[in-house]
Amino acid sequence: MADVFASVPRKDQRAKGDCYLRGLMLDGRRKSIQPMAERLPDGNEQNLQQFVNQSTWDPAPVRRLAQRMVPQIAPDAWAVDDVSFPKDGKMSVAVARQYCGALGKRANCQVAVSVHAVSDAASCPLQWRLFVPQEWADDPGRREKSGIPQEVGHREKWRLALDTFDELAGWGMVPPVVVADAGYGQNADFRDGLSERGIGYVVAIRSDVTVHPHDARPTATAWSGNGRRPQPRYRDKPSSVSVLAAGHGRQAFSEVAWREGSRGPMRSHFLALRVRPAGVRARRLARAAATPEGYWDGVLPEVTLLVEWPEGAEAPHRLLAVQPARGHPPHRTGPPGKDPLAHRARLPRTQHGLGLDHFEGRSWAGWHHHVTLVTAAHAFLTEQRLAPKADTANSPSTRSSTPSRTC
Repeated sequence: MADVFASVPRKDQRAKGDCYLRGLMLDGRRKSIQPMAERLPDGNEQNLQQFVNQSTWDPAPVRRLAQRMVPQIAPDAWAVDDVSFPKDGKMSVAVARQYCGALGKRANCQVAVSVHAVSDAASCPLQWRLFVPQEWADDPGRREKSGIPQEVGHREKWRLALDTFDELAGWGMVPPVVVADAGYGQNADFRDGLSERGIGYVVAIRSDVTVHPHDARPTATAWSGNGRRPQPRYRDKPSSVSVLAAGHGRQAFSEVAWREGSRGPMRSHFLALRVRPAGVRARRLARAAATPEGYWDGVLPEVTLLVEWPEGAEAPHRLLAVQPARGHPPHRTGPPGKDPLAHRARLPRTQHGLGLDHFEGRSWAGWHHHVTLVTAAHAFLTEQRLAPKADTANSPSTRSSTPSRTC
């Protein structure tokens, strides 16, 4: 508390933050304010409500949390993901009927874009951004009641993710590589935004994405001398990545031990292909990156495709688009595991065990205060788990930064 929440200006606010954190980490099925206040000996529901929902403290501690935890976790990657919060009613900030990952269907919920630092041993949220649906951007009444800042409007999730990377870069933090599911990996603008920032990525894509082989070259038809000169284009019809991969045959796939599991090495068969994404958006992005003179030779950017074909499967699956970070060779790109979002196995602990999705307030500030405090609780427990268990009063696993209370 003393280290992470030093930026919170008032002593009584820091004491309430300490109380709230203990409420999140103590046993209890529900981690909303009322049941937490009832369980805590120094809990006061009104004080906690005011601290989280109305207090004006800036959730800046999340910056200190990120700077503190990244060196301890030593992440292999940063994971971009959506986190959903099912809700009733329509007045909770940014709630709308949209796809809810927690329920696996469209439902009334809030959705946040999260960036986690992840390794095989641990993960920690670095930053959250609440997605504001278009209907909220056009509803000044609900915006005013929930306290959404004037400068905040509707912004696509992939843009929120890139904004987060820019913010973290301003804190002096750069990802070793970014991993994401197909919700982000399908988006050529997102991949191009990462490439522009010199950030490598390993992202899932769907099997129906169309590509050209890497050795395909665009050609232009002969110019008659009249009108505009023909532009170079790929004349062969693009194929889906699943068809292209299957066309190489199973014999082209190599067996790889991709991770050390609890029962020994985990193996599967993989094939790496160099391809050029097809489609109007890929051409538009390539043209935008042309020379200052505006000339474009029609060549599309190259991406490495990693395909898995497990033993016994009828066709390849699990398709990953891989792009190394600027200045790094392809073999150094990517986390040790093949799952772009392996940290999802740990999310239920954060969402339910620490009450990430238990917040019952409606305000913009309240939501951000709550997720900041949940992030702090998660970071504290992660730090305790990773610290060596030395039998000394001053070891990281035993010392406290605040006076202890009997709970």
